[in-house]
Amino acid sequence: MDYINLGKSGLRVPKYILGTIPFSGTNGFEAAGNVQENTANRMVDMSIDAGINMFDTANLYSKGNAEKVLGAAIRGKRDKVLISSKTGFPFDSHPNERGASRNNLMKSIDESLERLGTDYIDLYFVHLWDGQTPVEETVETMNDLIKAGKIRHWGVSNYSGWALAKTHTFAEQNGKIPPVTQQIYYTPEARESEYELLPAGAELGVSSMIWSPLGEGLLTGKIGRDKEAPEDTRQGGGWPEPWVYDQERLYTVIDALEEVAANHNASVPQIAYAWVRDRPNVGPIVIAARNEEQLEENIASYKIKLKRDEHDLIEAAARPAPFYPHWHRAMSGPDQASPSEKVYLDAYKKTMGLK
Repeated sequence: MDYINLGKSGLRVPKYILGTIPFSGTNGFEAAGNVQENTANRMVDMSIDAGINMFDTANLYSKGNAEKVLGAAIRGKRDKVLISSKTGFPFDSHPNERGASRNNLMKSIDESLERLGTDYIDLYFVHLWDGQTPVEETVETMNDLIKAGKIRHWGVSNYSGWALAKTHTFAEQNGKIPPVTQQIYYTPEARESEYELLPAGAELGVSSMIWSPLGEGLLTGKIGRDKEAPEDTRQGGGWPEPWVYDQERLYTVIDALEEVAANHNASVPQIAYAWVRDRPNVGPIVIAARNEEQLEENIASYKIKLKRDEHDLIEAAARPAPFYPHWHRAMSGPDQASPSEKVYLDAYKKTMGLK
């Protein structure tokens, strides 16, 4: 397993991180999985043996129970692992138990620390943009949590490009510690992050950590043109996300993944992981598994090396449309592109029939 620095920080993290959304599987997360303590303990050990020493969770997952299962699984191993968690989604009807306010951040961190059985979290995320709370309040509170020793670093998740830039710029210009990473959704089918988020992260020095590279169960190999999701999967169990705006486009991506998988005697998920892992501006990716067999298969994808034509086949299957200002830049100003955006402008040029 390779390790990379997270953003401009000195924190080195594995290229693969194990996500814990399947842990517990309660309180509305039944479709995501049912990993209990004994299995979670073995999965943590398998991950550590493979060089994956970071585990990602959130207070949202099973409404705190995923943190409890992870906490039990890392007991006695805390000095060997890194933990990230998140807050921001509403827990109940209480008006202050949500968002990125000082009130919610201070309360949430203490509750997460207790559930995880630790006195600090290595990386703490605002789980979604809070447009009702001043960015100054969020940045200052995260800095206070760092000074208090409750967290080591912080990040944001599911932000737009301008929200990320606003947050990072305020922190830097006011002598505060900015977020070191953004956690964003990016798959071979869902490529919207290429418009702004991936280039913005590279330009700002904010690492782009990818959540659900398999499209929340869409790219497991169990779904296709003539294959409906089994009931014992997330997509077959009534999971509402993600939104797919073009079903035919999704099937085209799956066809490409299946073709490349056959070349490598691999599975569709393995090829999807390998493709996302190698994309420009992508930092660590969060893998997940519902059982030990899936985890072993997903970890094994790290050894798969795709050829250039295989990368290109998958890339072309769902290339984002060159919306303005991207078509204009691809047509009129490609030579002024920064390295972080040039690869995407080059792809737009192909779509537009430009040389």
